[in-house]
Amino acid sequence: MSGHSKWNNIKRKKEATDAAKGKIFTKIGREITVVVKEGGADPNNNSKLRDLIAKAKANNVPNDNIDRIIKKAAGGEDKNNYENITYEGYGPNGVAVIVECLTDNRNRTAGEVRHYFDKFGGNLGTIGCVSFMFSTKGIVILENTGLDEDAVMDDVFEFGGDDFDINEETVEIECSPENVHALREGLTAKGYNVISAEVEQIPSTYATLTDEDHIKKMNLLLEHLEDNDDVQNVYHNWEMPDEE
Repeated sequence: MSGHSKWNNIKRKKEATDAAKGKIFTKIGREITVVVKEGGADPNNNSKLRDLIAKAKANNVPNDNIDRIIKKAAGGEDKNNYENITYEGYGPNGVAVIVECLTDNRNRTAGEVRHYFDKFGGNLGTIGCVSFMFSTKGIVILENTGLDEDAVMDDVFEFGGDDFDINEETVEIECSPENVHALREGLTAKGYNVISAEVEQIPSTYATLTDEDHIKKMNLLLEHLEDNDDVQNVYHNWEMPDEE
């Protein structure tokens, strides 16, 4: 299946400092706020909320925090109106980068994202300048606890998976974006530990960096983007070194 640098990002986040974990809580909290305002506070009637609660728990967000965010959004106490904005650009040496944001201040976010690209050897482009190099796909990550590959294959295809890649630590499953929810719920009901289940942008081709300065700047660009509260997801086609 497609190459997958996303898992490296997830793993890096899970090993992050407490401060970085706090930022992950903030980002997921914004997502929960938006889906509660759009579809209500009952996860039984709001599949997007149900998926986000699972995502929050997978990232070790305390249940009290989750409940508090839902109640605040449902009660109208959260007055922030967030909008989704996507930016596209190039990192060092032409690495393609897509930045998905959820912001209550479009001008602030645009200025900060542009600053990061300019500072670390890249440039912000127009919508469509790199997205044609990516495909929107559902990616579900399972923990591999000594799973039987044949059994995994049967279960993956039963719940709408298109392809999967199994290694020592994880199983990465690819599906159509609309099947992510059913695949996560079906595999969870079968007893699998679902680490992540999201719609992501998967590159069709990858770029390599050999210049040490380019590698340093690309890492800094990704770090600053991921550290920004307004940025929800960062996708790129850099073939990251194994140690990353």
